[in-house]
Amino acid sequence: MSTDNTADTRQVVQGKQTMTPSEAFVETLVANGVTDMFGIMGSAFMDAMDIFAPAGIRLIPVVHEQGAAHMADGYARVSGRHGTVIGQNGPGISNCVTGIAAAYWAHSPVVIVTPEAGTTGIGLGGFQECHQLPMFQEFTKYQGHVTHPARMAEYTARCFDRAMSEMGPTQLNIPRDYFYGEIECEIPEPARLDRGPGGTRTLNEAAELLAKAEFPVIVSGGGVVMADGVDACQALAERLGAPVVNSYQHNDSFPASHPLWCGPLGYQGSKAGMKLIAQADVVVALGTRLGPFGTLPQHGLDYWPKDAKIIQIDADHKMLGLVKKIAVGICGDAKEAAEAITERLASRELACDATKAKRAEQIASEKAAWERELDEWTHEKDPFSLDAIDEAAGETPFSGGEYLHPRQVLRELEKAMPEDVMVSTDIGNINAVAHSYLRFDKPRSFFAPMSFGNCGYALPTIIGAKVAAPERPAIAYAGDGAWGMSLMETMTAVRDQIPVTAVVFHNRQWGAEKKNQVEFYNRRFVAGELENQSFAEIGRAMGAEGITVDRLEDVGPALKKAVDLQMNEGKTCILEIMCTRELGDPFRRDALKKPVRLLEKYQDYV
Repeated sequence: MSTDNTADTRQVVQGKQTMTPSEAFVETLVANGVTDMFGIMGSAFMDAMDIFAPAGIRLIPVVHEQGAAHMADGYARVSGRHGTVIGQNGPGISNCVTGIAAAYWAHSPVVIVTPEAGTTGIGLGGFQECHQLPMFQEFTKYQGHVTHPARMAEYTARCFDRAMSEMGPTQLNIPRDYFYGEIECEIPEPARLDRGPGGTRTLNEAAELLAKAEFPVIVSGGGVVMADGVDACQALAERLGAPVVNSYQHNDSFPASHPLWCGPLGYQGSKAGMKLIAQADVVVALGTRLGPFGTLPQHGLDYWPKDAKIIQIDADHKMLGLVKKIAVGICGDAKEAAEAITERLASRELACDATKAKRAEQIASEKAAWERELDEWTHEKDPFSLDAIDEAAGETPFSGGEYLHPRQVLRELEKAMPEDVMVSTDIGNINAVAHSYLRFDKPRSFFAPMSFGNCGYALPTIIGAKVAAPERPAIAYAGDGAWGMSLMETMTAVRDQIPVTAVVFHNRQWGAEKKNQVEFYNRRFVAGELENQSFAEIGRAMGAEGITVDRLEDVGPALKKAVDLQMNEGKTCILEIMCTRELGDPFRRDALKKPVRLLEKYQDYV
C-alpha cells in the first residue's frame, strides 16, 4: 500500500538472541519499516532513543506533542504505512490525546509509544506519573501494555500488526524501567491481514440488486483510498454508468477529471452530486460508514434518497447498517469487493445499460450547472455577510490593499494548484467552504480533520505528509483561529528542513462558531473576534518565508511562488490572505435551537 517505492535494506537480527529490551524495541521498529518517528525527546525512553540513529530511525523533534501525533497521522495517510509518535511519560503523553483522537477518526495506522513511570514507583504520585492507558482507551483499536521486559518485542510487534489490521491507532505502553536489562527474544515478523472481497452470498445479492437498478450511484469513501481501490471503483462505475460521489472529507477517493465524478457529499459539498444521488434507486456505499455528518441536508437540499436500496461495503463489520438501513452488507476490502461485483456484472445485461448515454448527459449537465454556480458565487449573500462586505469596503487591511471574498480566493487557489498536490485543511468556516473547490486526481492527497474536528490539525498533518512524500507539493489551509493553535510547528518545518506551504485565511474571527451566533443568537458575539498581527511576519520571524495577499489577482501567482519556494528552494512559506468576515452556512442547523429565556433578567437575550 505504500507510495514510497524505496526498498528498506536494513537488516533485522534473526532468531532468538540475547539483547536488551531497548534493542528489542528498536529492532521491532526496524522490522516494521519505521524510518521516521515524531515526538519530543525524553528521559523515559532515552536508552532506546540512543540507538535510533544506527538503526536508521530519525526522531523528528516537534514543538508540541499534539503536533507530533498529527504528523504521524499525515505520514500514515500518505504512505499507507505506520505513523509513529513517542513522548515523555506524563505530560508529553497527555499532550497527544487530541492528535490520536483525530487519527482514530481518520482510520490512520498510528502507533503511539507511551513510556510511563517506572514499576517501582507506580502509585506513589511520583514525578510525571499518571495512568496513561485510560487516556487513550476511546481512541485506540488496541492497547498493549508491556508486562515484563522479556515481552518487549512481542507487545511492540502486536501494536504494529493491530494498527494495520484494525486500520486505526494503537498504544504501546512501556514502564520506563523495562527498557533496561538483558533478555532472550526473537524479533517477530510483521503480520499483514488478507481481507478478501467478502462473502459469496452477499456479493451475489449485491450483483443481483445492481443488475435490476435503473439509477445506481456509488459513494466512494475513505476505505477505497486505504485499499488502493480507486481503479476498482472506477471500473465498477464505468460498467454501471453510475455517477460517483465522494464521501464527506474524502475528496481524493475518485479522480475529479473522470466524467462520472460528481464531487463530495455533506457539508459544503457538491450540488451536482446531491441532486444525482437523490434520484438513486440503488446506492453502493463503497468503503464508507455513511457517517451522519456526511449525509445531512445541505444547500437547502435534503438529498439522501429515502427509498433507495443501499449496498454497504466496509472492512469493519460493525459499520454495516450502523447509520443507514441497508439492503446488503458486505464485510470486505473495498477494492476486492468492487472487483468481485464488477466481475459478476461483466457479461450480464443490466437494467441501467439502456440509459447509460442519457444518464451521462444528465451527469455532465448537473456538473456544468454546479460549476457555473460556483463561478458566479463570488460572495456569500446572507444578510450578515452582506453587512460584513459593506464594512470591509470601508476598511483597509494592515497590508494596505483590500479584504477579499473567501469564495473568490478559494476558486483562484484551486486554479493555481500544482499537479500531484497534497492538501490538508483545518476545521473552520472557510476551510469547510473549501470542500467545494478542492479536487484531486490521485488518492492519498486530501487530509481533513474528519469527525473529531479539532483545530490546529492542518499544518502538522501536512508536515508529516511531506516527510512521507517529499517529492510532492504539500499545502495546508487554515483559518486564523485554528492557525493560532499550531503555527509554532512552522519552526519544526524550518529547522528540520521539511518545506511546506501554509495558506492562512486572515478574517479576524472564529468563523464557524460565530456563524452560530449569527443564526441563533441575534449577532450577540461573545469571544468570537480576533485581532491578530501579520501571520506572514510571524512566519518570517520563525525562519519561514511570508507573503501577504490583499489583491484577488495576486492569489494564484502567490500560491505558485510559495510552492516554487517549497519544491525548488526547500523553503516553508506562510501565505497570508486577507479576507472579509463573510461566512458560509453553519455546520449544522440541526445542532442548535433558538434560545428560550425564563428568567426576567435574560428576557432580551432571545
